[in-house]
Amino acid sequence: MTIILDGKKLSEEIIGSLKGKVKGLGLAAILIGNDPASLIYVNIKERKCEELGIYFEKYHLDENINEYEAINLINRLNNDKKINGILVQLPLPDKFNREKILDSINPRKDVDCLTSFNLGRLLKGGDFAPCTPKGIIRLFDKYNINVEGKKVTIINHSNLIGKPLATMLLKRGATVTICHSKTKDIKEFTLNADIIITATGKHGLITKDMIKEPIIIDAGVSKVNDKIVGDCSEDVKEKSSYITPVPNGVGPMTVAMLIENLLYLQ
Repeated sequence: MTIILDGKKLSEEIIGSLKGKVKGLGLAAILIGNDPASLIYVNIKERKCEELGIYFEKYHLDENINEYEAINLINRLNNDKKINGILVQLPLPDKFNREKILDSINPRKDVDCLTSFNLGRLLKGGDFAPCTPKGIIRLFDKYNINVEGKKVTIINHSNLIGKPLATMLLKRGATVTICHSKTKDIKEFTLNADIIITATGKHGLITKDMIKEPIIIDAGVSKVNDKIVGDCSEDVKEKSSYITPVPNGVGPMTVAMLIENLLYLQ
């Protein structure tokens, strides 16, 4: 029987425990351009902040601005005492130097943990982490999933998910393989994996014939016929021991960890 890793329920428990503790804190979100998914994500974060009494400022910048305008805004927010956390919604339009913009955030206000300083601290054993990897680890803890000695295949090599998650799993004694767009024959790495974590936004990337009975964390998000779906095909659930649903799996946990990170920075 497949066990569903209910991220929505756990996120509600976590956010419930934070009520009162985060009231009055300030979060600023910067969105550049008009990526539809980014607009949705920023609005979700804004609603959650409103529910918790967190002061929220949203800056929706035109993609035709130059990056120095964005950096000047971040510098102003770095010095704004009302703002305790700053996030830049990703992805950015291609013309922008992502690392330059992210690294202009004061690490003490880097709520997404994406500055070079904070990612470096994580690599050296720190416990402050980006929201999606942190949310995945919390799901493992909630369902008593021990990763020590397990073979884990991560299909994502970004600074946002794959690399920090690999670091966190290595710290817990897992054996980690990272796959990406240049990996040949991903099936070779998924077929013998105890745990598969995928976050590509390509529906149907993982199919039933590519797995045995692993734990699957599906952090991919895409739309098929106006339905939100993950990276796994529908029949994968039949052969997995644990699996996150899409939606209501990793997504809500990412938002909960954002609120928790905001409190952590204080």
